[in-house]
Amino acid sequence: MLSVRVDARGVGRAAAMLLFLLSAGCWSTAQSLPAPAQTAPAPPAAAAPPRWTPTPEQLAQQAASERDHQRTMQLLGIKELRRGADGDLKSPFAANYDESKAETGLKLPDPLRLQDGHTVRTPELWWSQRRPEIVELFDREVYGRIPANLPKVRWEVVSTSAETVGGVPVVTKQLLGHVDNAAAPQISVAIQLSLSVPAHAPGPVPVVMELNFLWPANMLAMMPPEAGPSWKQQALARGWGYAELIPTSYQPDNGAGLTEGIIGLANHGQPRKLDDWGTLRAWSWGASRALDYFETDPAVDAHQVGIEGHSRYGKAALVTMASDPRFAIAYISSSGEAGAKLFRHEFGEQVGNVAGTGEYHWMAGNFLKYDGPLSVGDLPVDAHELIALCAPRPVFIGAGATDGDGWTDARGMFMAAVAAGPVYRLLGKKDLGTAEFPPIETGLIGGDLAFRQHSGGHTPTPNWPTFIEFAARYLKAPAASKAH
Repeated sequence: MLSVRVDARGVGRAAAMLLFLLSAGCWSTAQSLPAPAQTAPAPPAAAAPPRWTPTPEQLAQQAASERDHQRTMQLLGIKELRRGADGDLKSPFAANYDESKAETGLKLPDPLRLQDGHTVRTPELWWSQRRPEIVELFDREVYGRIPANLPKVRWEVVSTSAETVGGVPVVTKQLLGHVDNAAAPQISVAIQLSLSVPAHAPGPVPVVMELNFLWPANMLAMMPPEAGPSWKQQALARGWGYAELIPTSYQPDNGAGLTEGIIGLANHGQPRKLDDWGTLRAWSWGASRALDYFETDPAVDAHQVGIEGHSRYGKAALVTMASDPRFAIAYISSSGEAGAKLFRHEFGEQVGNVAGTGEYHWMAGNFLKYDGPLSVGDLPVDAHELIALCAPRPVFIGAGATDGDGWTDARGMFMAAVAAGPVYRLLGKKDLGTAEFPPIETGLIGGDLAFRQHSGGHTPTPNWPTFIEFAARYLKAPAASKAH
């Protein structure tokens, strides 16, 4: 049976696949009927599509996640968490999609005010004092700390192939990053990465790396084709290369996996401490190891590597951009809560969702207390400061329409970008240029912070052309390598 996970955050790619199968009748068992006679009985009702049922392995995984979640609550002395928002609009706990009810009145932390109350007025003070303060707060309270002395990664080129993408000859490498597991031989970790560059480039090229889902081949074959050039074709047309990183290849996306993957390897298979890194931070670690490889590949200009992620991988891409200054640019798509969305904007997904058993593993254990004895107003940081940690490098934030992508809160992400503007200006860069939420399909790409809300659902696709246009101001292909 084909299994597709559909969550409450709107029409993601998996949900789009499910809807496509249903709308195309792929799961219908209704048979064609002969022309009815006058006495013919009513035709039988079409069989309902098969229901997804978890496997025994998935049930065991869920139970292990719940046990670890409960263990984390016990470490914090928490007996109960507040319930998160419900995607079912008929639920008494339904998510809020009314902007008039989204404002909490809670004041955002000032990214340019030191903890001792002094104002940051120079770039030097930002770099030497304020930025380290913000990093420490995110590490301790939100995403967790990356352990010191993590094992080394040895990269292997598994295969090299020549292919044509959108009429452009490319060379594609399939790579595996083997993580040294001598400290815990029972845990094996390997990073899956692919890299494609124009075959006839006269020199090293910029690369845009996407954090991507690992889709089964049968599902990929049934997905409807994209309208217009793919993002990869658009990158190649600019003379750039592209890469795809599979985050779940080195860190599972569930609480049971916290004793597996790179987190489990670093802890020798033991449970996390409260300020240990969560899955988002682990995924960002893997993105940085991919960039380590790019620095060794003569086909890549490693000073011009961008990163893109959508939904949960949009969160991971933003954490990566904030933590690794080597990345040149980022496209953060529909990242929502724990990404570019303000925690203090109560629209769509909320802290209670991220702190629940299905998502808590993304975060440090300490984060759960902001859905227990503490509240969102007690958080010492918010998403605008995560965006500010990316400064002065360019960041493009995208989302879909409320009808289809409301869970991720486009306005809340826009507000965070606006509130990050003072740091960009302090460092001599341009902010969004306005604090007024733009009409849908209006790209704000004149500054070093950019934003666009498209009219589609939970997908990055409609914003790719605008991001490519924005990125072309920063990513420069070697002369004569452009495909057009």
